[in-house]
Amino acid sequence: MKKPLLIIEDNAQNLYMMQFLLEKSGFTILSTMDGTKGVETALSCIPLAILFDIQLPGMDGYAVAAALKRHHELAEVPIIAVTSYAMVGDRERILAAGATGYIEKPINPETFVSEICKYFPPGWDAEGKL
Repeated sequence: MKKPLLIIEDNAQNLYMMQFLLEKSGFTILSTMDGTKGVETALSCIPLAILFDIQLPGMDGYAVAAALKRHHELAEVPIIAVTSYAMVGDRERILAAGATGYIEKPINPETFVSEICKYFPPGWDAEGKL
């Protein structure tokens, strides 16, 4: 069974674009539109990776990253912020909260999937297998 990628994004257009690009590359996608539900979903499915925005209803991205990192079941799961927060210090702040990586919006459709894949261990594929 394919391990899904989880996208936590409250903007429907951003969610659609990320989902389209990732599915086109063979990934299975689960999505939620708020932080609290995103953490619950991550714990119930243990995804291949978690992509999340910082501005989220229910629980912001900083709290999401910190909550995800508290669960040992998710210790090996890349947690990647995909956000328009691009001011000095924003990247460092989200990484300090527990994110594995950081991608600025607007995303580049030509490089987005490869940017995500660089957070996977060598040899991983869209099936979530080595």
